[in-house]
Amino acid sequence: MSEIKETTKELLEIFGLTEITNESLRLLNAVDFKYLRDLKLNFNSTLTSEHLSEKECGLIGLSIASNNQNNVLVKFYTKYAFEHGATEEELAEAVACASLLASNNVFYRFRHFTGKEKYGQIPARIRMQIMVKPVTGKEFFELLSLAVSAVNGCEMCVNAHEDSLIKLGASEERVFDAIRIASLVTSAGKLIF
Repeated sequence: MSEIKETTKELLEIFGLTEITNESLRLLNAVDFKYLRDLKLNFNSTLTSEHLSEKECGLIGLSIASNNQNNVLVKFYTKYAFEHGATEEELAEAVACASLLASNNVFYRFRHFTGKEKYGQIPARIRMQIMVKPVTGKEFFELLSLAVSAVNGCEMCVNAHEDSLIKLGASEERVFDAIRIASLVTSAGKLIF
C-alpha cells in the first residue's frame, strides 16, 4: 500500500478525511496523478460564484450531493451552507428537492422518451406541495430543481425549469453557475465517498 501523497492529503483534508476510502482514489494517489490537483481546484470553485451567494452555492452542493447519495459531500455542504447562513429549514428543503426531483425526473423522462400522448393525459399523482411555497423562495427552488434535473438527465425538466427561471428574472449566468456547480459536485463524488 502506498503512502498518501501531498495532493491527496490536501484533497482529503477539505472533507475532514484522514484516509483514502475507495479504490478509485487509491489508484490516483499511487502515482500522484495530476488530475487530483484539478479536482481540488474544481471542487473549491463550487464554493463561490459571482452570481450566487456562498449560502446558495452550499445549498446547491447539498442538493446534488444528496441526489447522488454521497454522505461525505452531504456532510461537507450541510456544514458549509449552515456556516454561510442557511437555516435548518433551507438545508432540509435542499435535500427534499433532490428527492422530489428524483421522482419527477424518472416520470417525465419516461413521458418524453415514449412520446405517447396517452401518458401525457394520465395524471402524474406525484405530490409536490414543497413547490408551492418553498422556504428558499420560488426562484432558488427552481434553480435547485434545474441543477438536480440536469444531473439526472431529464431534458423535459431541464427545459421547463430553465424557462421558469428566465421568466422569474434569473440571469443566464446564474443558471450557468448552478449547473457548473452541479457538474463539479458530481465529479468530486466519483472519488470522494
